[in-house]
Amino acid sequence: MSLLERTIAQSDQTTQSQGGPSRSEQSPLEKILKFSIESGPSRKDILNFTNQLAVMVRAGISLQDALESIGDQVQKKKWKSVLLDLKERIEGGESFSQALAEHSDIFSDLYINMVAAAELSGSLSTMLQQLVEYLDQEAETRSNVISAMVYPMIIAVMAISATTFLLVFVLPRFLKVFAGKEHMLPTPTKIIMAVSGFMHDYWFFVFPGIIAACGAFWYFIHTPFGHEWWDRTKLKIPLIKTVCRCLYITRGLHTMGVLTNAGVPILDTIAITARISGNLLYERMWKGVHEEVRQGKKIAPSLSSYELMPGGVVQMISSGEESGTLADVLRDISEFYARELKTVIKAVTSMIEPLMIVVMGVLVGFIAMSIILPIFKMSSLATGH
Repeated sequence: MSLLERTIAQSDQTTQSQGGPSRSEQSPLEKILKFSIESGPSRKDILNFTNQLAVMVRAGISLQDALESIGDQVQKKKWKSVLLDLKERIEGGESFSQALAEHSDIFSDLYINMVAAAELSGSLSTMLQQLVEYLDQEAETRSNVISAMVYPMIIAVMAISATTFLLVFVLPRFLKVFAGKEHMLPTPTKIIMAVSGFMHDYWFFVFPGIIAACGAFWYFIHTPFGHEWWDRTKLKIPLIKTVCRCLYITRGLHTMGVLTNAGVPILDTIAITARISGNLLYERMWKGVHEEVRQGKKIAPSLSSYELMPGGVVQMISSGEESGTLADVLRDISEFYARELKTVIKAVTSMIEPLMIVVMGVLVGFIAMSIILPIFKMSSLATGH
């Protein structure tokens, strides 16, 4: 049994022995309640911890003392208890990777396996520094994606808020002027009157309905069917699909490069890459590659049967396998796609911003014209022109 399989099995046995469900059995609601009640460590907490630990180990401080020192500085109770538990387990004779595996809900499989590989090679401080660089790049990539969505979301919220304010509070006062003259109104005005009247009279149904619809959509995409549908949809939406493809390729190849360079067995490397892919389609692709590699095939020929990976990437991986420089090739490809991701995010953001402004202008303009058109029509009838 491989290191990864032992880690996963050990984690599942520990969870079951404590009487709780496994991570895969927890519903989205349970995850939210667990997070809100326990407030575990964030990605930034784990990054800071790894950075501090790397510095202390490089300085010659023992793991136990380093963990105790870092734990004394932590404010979150759950995170402090995790660090102290790691220290106690190491003092009890367990290796650092075994202790980390007991907290697999906090430390990823990649993290645990890289530490295990470092223990075998005796290069823990170097591996921790590589983990810092990996986590830092992941945080930067995540930050870039989130930042790219902030401005469009703000514009969307402003457009919806402005439209709702006009329909619910402003238009009903103007439309009183048109009372009794509905037969003279143009079609756009009739549509706006109907929508405004509905929202004004039934706002107590509209707003809770919107919130309920958002909640239902969120729950739907966390069901097995909805999750797969959403992952497929993200790879089909114009503009968004380009960002997503770059993100998944960058994440997968970067993970493979780091693990391969760390000396983790290739089957474990591919299995971990599948687990952190972030998309069911890419996860299935890597699982299929894992099965074919397990049967004796190489990575590149296995990837070539999938359309999710560009042909140029497959060729570069093939050359890396043939020359024995796969880790270097994977690192170079992931760095290229990381830069490509930043470029794509900037391009997509620059296209979304004017698009959202145009949509907002069309909505407000349509409402304004719906009010102005009947006024002009009535004035022309009154003057006889």
